[in-house]
Amino acid sequence: MRRPRQLTRRKLLRTGLTTGLLTTLPPVMAGEPVASAPLLTFPGQLPEFHHLPAQIPQPVILAAVELFEYHKTLFLRTRSTDGVEGIVKCNGRLQHHPTLFKNLVVPFFLGKDLRGLETLLANVPNYRRGYKFAGLPYWNSVGHLELSALDLLGKTANKSVGALLGKVIHRQLPFYLSSTRRDTTPAQEVAWLGKRVAETGAGAIKIKVGGRMSRNADAAPGRSQGLVALARKTFGERMVIYADANGSYDAPTAIRVGHMLQDHGVSFFEEPCPWQDFEMTRQVADALQMDVAGGEQDSSLPKWRWMIEHRALDIVQPDLLYNGGLIRCLAVARMAARAGLKVIPHAPRNDSEVSYTLHFASIVPNIGAHQEFQAAPPKDRYGYHPEFKIVDGVIPVPTTPGLGVVFDKEIWQKGKRLLYEKA
Repeated sequence: MRRPRQLTRRKLLRTGLTTGLLTTLPPVMAGEPVASAPLLTFPGQLPEFHHLPAQIPQPVILAAVELFEYHKTLFLRTRSTDGVEGIVKCNGRLQHHPTLFKNLVVPFFLGKDLRGLETLLANVPNYRRGYKFAGLPYWNSVGHLELSALDLLGKTANKSVGALLGKVIHRQLPFYLSSTRRDTTPAQEVAWLGKRVAETGAGAIKIKVGGRMSRNADAAPGRSQGLVALARKTFGERMVIYADANGSYDAPTAIRVGHMLQDHGVSFFEEPCPWQDFEMTRQVADALQMDVAGGEQDSSLPKWRWMIEHRALDIVQPDLLYNGGLIRCLAVARMAARAGLKVIPHAPRNDSEVSYTLHFASIVPNIGAHQEFQAAPPKDRYGYHPEFKIVDGVIPVPTTPGLGVVFDKEIWQKGKRLLYEKA
């Protein structure tokens, strides 16, 4: 039995049942004069974290920044003048833009009081005209330093990062198993995902459709439709299924694929169109009853505002590093909340980086039903604890200071130090 289609927020908007909200949006009627739209002003501060000095009475000055490589994995370690350390495992992108990190990000933060982190994030683009490099590589660099700084601040305040930034409202979170594979047949994909579902108790999965930025081509002829149908048949009606196209389709093709997904009860359609073509994505979202998700590549707060206000997306998916860190992602979450939209951060991880998702999601009222977890079993080549494993579909939020992750000292003892900068 197919799932009944739900009356989505987009459908409500079309029927005029949320006219109060519509009056707050810029006019988009054809021929309406531009002058009738409200003139935009500079936004205020990022989410209000000026309460940090109240939680940490003394200045927290960033004294040193180090970057290590251990077993082909990068680790960032920051240190305050009081000797408190903040540590994060880096994503794979940072190794491709180390010059941006070293020259445009690190020097700006060194010697600064990290309690003013939201102000630093607002001002860092002006340092050495870093705004000229704005985009994923630049904000990914900033995001790594911000997360390490938050770990440091949390340890200084003896609070978890979530408790430092807001009110923890979720003590544990449901996760979905996210497959990143397109090299399997439908039968192979369902088989290995089924094994992981049994091991974790996950109540949701995400599968790949299309071929990834493939101009309407499937990964293999008939794979997408065959996989969606087999997944629904195998896992049954109770399993939540999401689908990710990674920008495979133009609008007409995405709409056809979307109707197929709707017929099989798929809950959201992620990145149906190339991510930079947000107008194309909006056309797809307007044509479908199901939710359209996206935003993982985006790092411009004004673009986020446009996509949310114009309903290019129904579910927003900022990446916690690509978008510049937790504080900027919380700004996106607040924009989404004002529009009645859910947030599910892009985070296909199954290692220590899961801690970023847990702390972010723990304080976001409009967080989505499930958070992302890389479906493949972890292949960690470094030591840390605690391990983040899905048990009965959920993972508890760390409560220890900072991000709540302790790394093995061997990383610093045997790893190669690539960067050491001090104030």
